[in-house]
Amino acid sequence: MIRNLQLSLKDIAGAEYIDKVCRATAKLTGRAYADLLATAEQKIDFYPETLVSKLDSMIDGIGKDFSDPLQKSSDGAGTAAFNGALHRENAPLTGLGFYRIGEDGKLAVIGKSEHYQASCGHNFPGAEILSNAIELGITNITHNNTRGHLTRLLERELVRIANGLKPGDDAALDAVLQSSSPHVLNRVINLETGSLACEAAFKMMLARFYKLQSHFPPPVYSGKTPVFLVMADLTGGKEANYHGTTVMTQMLRGMWHEMYDMLEKCGALKCVAVPINDKDAFAETVAAYDQGNFKVAGFLHELVLMNYGGIRLDNDYVSFCHKLCDEHDIPVFVDEIQSCMWSSELFLFKEYKCKPDFVSVGKGFPGGLYPASKILTTARMDNLNQFGALVTNGQEELASLAYLITIRFAEYNSDHIREMGELWQKKLHELAAKHSSLVTKAEGDGFLGTLFFSDAETTVEFCKILNHQYHIDISAQTYKANCPPAALTKFPLIATGKLLEFTADAMDKILTEMEQRS
Repeated sequence: MIRNLQLSLKDIAGAEYIDKVCRATAKLTGRAYADLLATAEQKIDFYPETLVSKLDSMIDGIGKDFSDPLQKSSDGAGTAAFNGALHRENAPLTGLGFYRIGEDGKLAVIGKSEHYQASCGHNFPGAEILSNAIELGITNITHNNTRGHLTRLLERELVRIANGLKPGDDAALDAVLQSSSPHVLNRVINLETGSLACEAAFKMMLARFYKLQSHFPPPVYSGKTPVFLVMADLTGGKEANYHGTTVMTQMLRGMWHEMYDMLEKCGALKCVAVPINDKDAFAETVAAYDQGNFKVAGFLHELVLMNYGGIRLDNDYVSFCHKLCDEHDIPVFVDEIQSCMWSSELFLFKEYKCKPDFVSVGKGFPGGLYPASKILTTARMDNLNQFGALVTNGQEELASLAYLITIRFAEYNSDHIREMGELWQKKLHELAAKHSSLVTKAEGDGFLGTLFFSDAETTVEFCKILNHQYHIDISAQTYKANCPPAALTKFPLIATGKLLEFTADAMDKILTEMEQRS
């Protein structure tokens, strides 16, 4: 059951900050201080019970005409690749909760949270606090040298959550922030996108081999070839890992292979793929490349491979690999750009009880309202100067406030997130068992759920029917040659049991009809 909470901007940002903002804005604009303060103190319903009931009552209308379609939709000026992938009928006119009204006027379900970012759905009521912040004149625009109060407040909150501290335990948080112990996440770099957050982790690993700038002291592993370990696909290639779209991280997944081959040949760097959930192979790889002229520079991985069928890494595999990395001075980067917020712990790595050296977050934390990603790291890995991971717009105050809003909501509804995630996994496994002639396996974790199919054609047909007939938006992942064809789902945190039951029933009907035709 989703629990509503009522908070004001003042509750989130703090009394002194709000007082000073209101006084400054009053002096700038001539508006009454009392009126501004009243806006800041307005209690906002984050997710009222009436909204839960309203959305559930609309379920029978899913896939049906809801409003007038957009007839004169702009053609835009996209590239050939982007235009080829465009489904303008799904482009949103508006939305509410787990619904989207696309340009076709149909009532649709955002079954993958608008590509893994709308953690609280569309037009989340709690986001009204952002409107109040704008009304007060709080500016979004800052720079690296002028990180605002809200951004610095958020940094502390991320460190608190990552270290398992309760809200308001400032003494314990201050102790964590002062710690120089290994694997204590107490540094935050604010960045714009997940790709830049991942690249920042990559660069901090690389900085132990190469100087960022000429006046830096020699790195600890200067002269050795850095070897980066990533998740392998099922044929031993590099297509299973995905850590953004910068050139270097794209090389880690087998792209720009000619340039990568030249870098590997001259000993500048090397990337080695390790088999999924294979502890022995991981140990053998570390033994082979953590010696001589080589040094393993880092182990980079997701916990649920959402770009490779939603395969979930086993808990004991993660524990084994992280322990071995610790013994060999190998930094570990857990990429949570896609999984963060969809765990009842907000960080999925906490459910694994592991202690990585880097964690990236984004997408779900700001609720899709702002492109705002972060990299969390330790005092020991804090080795870049300001220009090493510089982003002009990474410190935006309203983006940080969006994080603070979703954090409050998700922490307050951790039981709902866990229960609905478990329900969805149960439903997927039941479907896989019932329709084993078509579905080979259910995978994932919580809302991050997938169904594996025996062939790509069946996967595409299944997703096409679900999307076109029922307007439940999920993805067919068939574009990676070495990945089992998979149907991917990722419902927003506000998904209800009734919605999940409806979706599972629709999937069951489709699979039954497909079996009868085969």
